[in-house]
Amino acid sequence: MRPKRLSIAAVALAVAVLLIVGLLQLGGSTASPPSKLTLAQMRARLAGSPPRLAALHAQAGELLSGGLPALRARLSALRGTPVVINKWASWCQPCRAEFGVFQRVSVSKGHRVAFIGIDSEESSRANALTFLRSFPVSYPSYYDHSGQVGSAITDSTFIPVTVFYNRSGGTFIHQGPYPSVAKLEQDIRRYALDA
Repeated sequence: MRPKRLSIAAVALAVAVLLIVGLLQLGGSTASPPSKLTLAQMRARLAGSPPRLAALHAQAGELLSGGLPALRARLSALRGTPVVINKWASWCQPCRAEFGVFQRVSVSKGHRVAFIGIDSEESSRANALTFLRSFPVSYPSYYDHSGQVGSAITDSTFIPVTVFYNRSGGTFIHQGPYPSVAKLEQDIRRYALDA
């Protein structure tokens, strides 16, 4: 009888440990404080970027119109450049949690990688613009009220979603938020730069 009780206790302890570790990782994954950099400081750090990337930096924090045709035209102009597209919405808590990660990485990698946002399924441009003023990023986002642009580009109705394009146009889609700068930088190296 005693060995059976010990094995049940061991299994219960193992399950408890797994739950605690999982909850700690989940809790730690949402802490991405926003960058303290202003748009002007981000642009200054990205000065000297190649012209295609400098054009994106010049539109930092803007909410662009034009829908899918405009975004596809931008992607065509960036052909041969690694691209990271992040689909987000101001009402989306996981999106808000990962915005600090995108702020930092878009500045650290912005000389070599193009970053673009898609503000998807947003009820009003005003909400998105207010959010972008509070959480500035070094790149523009395309406004996508209906969610159709985001679905066409990310092949998903989920938010947030990040799409990586490598130099030859190959893609990788990541569903869900990025918990850390290290994880996003790892995926950029793996799916955009080294692919």
